[in-house]
Amino acid sequence: MDTDVGVAAMRSPAGASAAILRSLRQGQATLLLSVPLALEYESVCQKAEHRLAAGLSERQVDIFVTAAIAMAEPVETHFLWRPQLRDANDEMVLEAAVNGRAGALITFNVRGYGNVPSRFGVDLLLPREAIWRIRR
Repeated sequence: MDTDVGVAAMRSPAGASAAILRSLRQGQATLLLSVPLALEYESVCQKAEHRLAAGLSERQVDIFVTAAIAMAEPVETHFLWRPQLRDANDEMVLEAAVNGRAGALITFNVRGYGNVPSRFGVDLLLPREAIWRIRR
């Protein structure tokens, strides 16, 4: 799951991204996180623009991020696949997906990943597509 999906879940509790987090909590899906990716989630979620848009305090964002990370399955990076993408942060997401043998990478930034995930056998899904897949 890309950081944009995590931020969207924090900012819009009724949206598809938040539904993905609920499915994680219910054991219907697995969030894969490497240490660098977990730190990136924390950094992005704590940005004032996202925190204020969500109407959360720094403490509440910390609780949100801690809960999301607690639900995740840790991924060790055994192979670095860089460079594959233009954005270094997207590289972290791709590496966690590939090293964790993910079935799908969930993002709003489909264009930024292009067809690269498919080269590794990873589907690229929008959050609404991921929810549809989880629920079927």
